[in-house]
Amino acid sequence: MERFGKSQPVRRVEDQRFLRGAGRYIDDIAPQNAAFGHVLRASVAHGRITELDASAAREAPGVLAVLTAADLAAEGITRGMGATVVEAPDGRKGAAVRRPLLAEDRVRFVGEPVAFILAESRAAAADAAEFITLEIDALPAHMALAPGGEALHPEAPENRAFSWAMGDADKVRAAFETAAHVVELAAEDNRVIVNTMEPRGCLADWSEGRLHVAFGGQGVWDLKHDLAKLLGLKREQVHVTIPDVGGGFGMKAFAYPEYFLCAIAARKIGRPVRWMSERGEAMMSDNAGRDLDHVARLAFDEDLRLTGYHVTTRANMGAYNSEYAQNIQTELFAKVMPGTYRLRNVLLEVEGVFTNTTQVDAYRGAGRPEAIYILERAMDMAARELGVSPWELRRRNFIEKHEFPYRSATGVTYDVGDFHKVLSRAEAEAGVSGFDERLEASRAAGKRRGLGLCYYIESILGEPSERAKVEFDDDRTVKLYVGTQSNGQGHETVYAQFLADQSGIDPGAIRVIQGDSDLIPKGGGTGGSRSVTVQNTATLAVVDEMIPKYAAFFAELEEVPPEDVVFDDLVFRAAGTNRTAGLLELSERAREDGRDDLLTFSKRITLDDRSFPNGAHVAEVEVDPETGEVRLDRYTVVDDFGNLINPLLAEGQVHGGVVQGVGQALMERVVHDEDGQLLTASFMDYALPRASDVPMIGFATEPTPSTYNPMGMKGCGEAGTVGALAAISNAVLDALWDLGVRQADMPFTPERVWKMCRDAAARAS
Repeated sequence: MERFGKSQPVRRVEDQRFLRGAGRYIDDIAPQNAAFGHVLRASVAHGRITELDASAAREAPGVLAVLTAADLAAEGITRGMGATVVEAPDGRKGAAVRRPLLAEDRVRFVGEPVAFILAESRAAAADAAEFITLEIDALPAHMALAPGGEALHPEAPENRAFSWAMGDADKVRAAFETAAHVVELAAEDNRVIVNTMEPRGCLADWSEGRLHVAFGGQGVWDLKHDLAKLLGLKREQVHVTIPDVGGGFGMKAFAYPEYFLCAIAARKIGRPVRWMSERGEAMMSDNAGRDLDHVARLAFDEDLRLTGYHVTTRANMGAYNSEYAQNIQTELFAKVMPGTYRLRNVLLEVEGVFTNTTQVDAYRGAGRPEAIYILERAMDMAARELGVSPWELRRRNFIEKHEFPYRSATGVTYDVGDFHKVLSRAEAEAGVSGFDERLEASRAAGKRRGLGLCYYIESILGEPSERAKVEFDDDRTVKLYVGTQSNGQGHETVYAQFLADQSGIDPGAIRVIQGDSDLIPKGGGTGGSRSVTVQNTATLAVVDEMIPKYAAFFAELEEVPPEDVVFDDLVFRAAGTNRTAGLLELSERAREDGRDDLLTFSKRITLDDRSFPNGAHVAEVEVDPETGEVRLDRYTVVDDFGNLINPLLAEGQVHGGVVQGVGQALMERVVHDEDGQLLTASFMDYALPRASDVPMIGFATEPTPSTYNPMGMKGCGEAGTVGALAAISNAVLDALWDLGVRQADMPFTPERVWKMCRDAAARAS
């Protein structure tokens, strides 16, 4: 780990422009002559379109064009949006259903795009939508998270999206038959709406036969590929850029119909086209997160050591496959399914179901929060039923430090870890020894207090390869081209900080370039907590090429033997002399001497494997059983992120992730009626956490450097959410256990908790 350099809590440089209102988002970059797009969306969850007449809308004031599915077909655009389908180990593939850009003969969820209106102003476009005649004969909506009902797609009888399994069913069955103890838990992982600060938006323009699309996303290359494929273009005809982005969280990683519609419309009217979602529209049409029902069973021997684990899951796909949805609750879930425990016999059985709701896809964690949530809820329930401390049960089953590298039952090799050390640190940091005193104080006030633990592990996901390019400019500045995309994480700070640490270049002289498919030929984008680890490994490879070449150049200039030149992380030195030079100084001389080979360096790397962040979350809640109010009183996190470049940014990522977990655990829940109408389509009905809902979050690290990258790093972007759900849920159940509550599902809103308490009291009487 000697190449790692210094860990410095550097503040985010990009905040200077964000806090001054100088950020450049989609709405800021649209040209004055851009037409405004507006989407007419289905108001019925399931039905056949019997009439769609846009003639009056086309004549409305300010309207430039209206597109329907028939208009797209007339333009030769008949291909639907693509999505991956999962293949089970036994060869069964998921249903590859067709998703049109605009509804054709049928609508399948409230909010599905039906027509795209272009006008001189946003108001004119919205007004014109009222002139479109749209008649839909309603069909029964399939809302149950179970097969059955009228099929939404011919490719998916009984609305089965996929059936998938991993594990040895015979060995798992034998483990349960011979177990000394069996514990079972059913749990709902509630659907949530992502709600980024900046809603989705895009801008499209054509110039000299070439398409430019700018959008708020998490990477330019997937959309470049999708646009070329769907519109029948050559890849070099498509230019995709991303300006500043106000939050992504997985939801903005994918293509959506509006991006293609803007491109088609811009070509049709010969002008730029802009579209920006409104909040209510976003809540109806953005990919949702989670939405699973689990049943977990744990088998233990007489010493309370795990011998088997079986999870059956039903996953709501929504009305169509989104890009990676089928993979998330199967392959990605399986990566961390056994958690941090010595579990050799595991079986995961997942069934995906299509329903008349918005699509579900990645949301901060993408499969790992879902897997850890049900495992850690089940471990906590097991501790209660078996009469042992939740801390002791975990310690008894941890993979031991000497067992690494450890190949899990689902085929993933954890390289390093010291779970006992992390858990002991968390116990101390959380003040667990003082919990009984706080418990008595709560009881004296007529409240209930609970302590919840979650020990998580996650697998860093996404493309394992990445490119970095360093370019020396003639104004003594450096451009660092990266293949990831910041959505607010602080990449401009941490990438410049790392290059400065490795090269001695002033970080203020480094400009990070991202989000342009013309300037960066290929990149993996941002997702799966991959960015800093993979991107900085690529930067390190560039430095490893750059430093020796500049050392040789310095030796030439100073007329000294190359072996006498050393680089001390700041400057080059000639041994035995006082002659020194930094990279910027040498780059100026290289430019003067025509040494173009010393002005641009580029390398692409591929990591051998992924790192595995892990850690302990400890939540402490106080519950008022008379009102059902749950107050999160204390929250502590101790993580193993390996080596950190910027602890301040890592802590910020953990805080944000925890708060999103708090939202899902305590207040966020998507509700539809039986006809598929979204009842939580505004902030009047859908609650998000406020500052007053969250205590100060304690954060500490106990690093065990990864061996899977040269810097010993582990990703940190999603870890807060991965650990938060079970920690808070376990704390609430702990608080309510003595009242007789045994089934407790998120979100723990006052009404739901009040009902849990009343139902428990009724059973007791």
